[in-house]
Amino acid sequence: MFGPTGQSSQPVTIRRVELDTSRWSGDGAFTQVLIDALGAMDPVRRVRVEDAPASRADAGFSFISNEIYVTFHRHGLLRGRRPRMTLSGLEFALAARTDIGEPDYGDAGMLQYLRTERIVPPYQTRGYKLVELVRIYAAAG
Repeated sequence: MFGPTGQSSQPVTIRRVELDTSRWSGDGAFTQVLIDALGAMDPVRRVRVEDAPASRADAGFSFISNEIYVTFHRHGLLRGRRPRMTLSGLEFALAARTDIGEPDYGDAGMLQYLRTERIVPPYQTRGYKLVELVRIYAAAG
């Protein structure tokens, strides 16, 4: 498991996957689940996670928006032109995992997951709604 703890401005390489969390606050439990899943996939070469500008909080809700950019290893001699996996292949791989499932929206350029959860802190009568939006893009490279 790897994540934003001990962040530095330099990317970290784990299991042949280079992880860059320098622009991510570490908020979002589902985002961490996605990062862990991507880190275990052989075709994935690099993962960059960033906070999206839409993140905000209010008295009754907390909205977290994160973006994940994935670069795939390439086929062929001297890192050929074709990636070993496409975004649609990544969609099928993530959908096969019970802790992730199918995206709420997907097209040729992006996968989007939306998760909501009700948080009731101890000793309080009112809780808040946590909404987490995660978009995954295939990055060039």
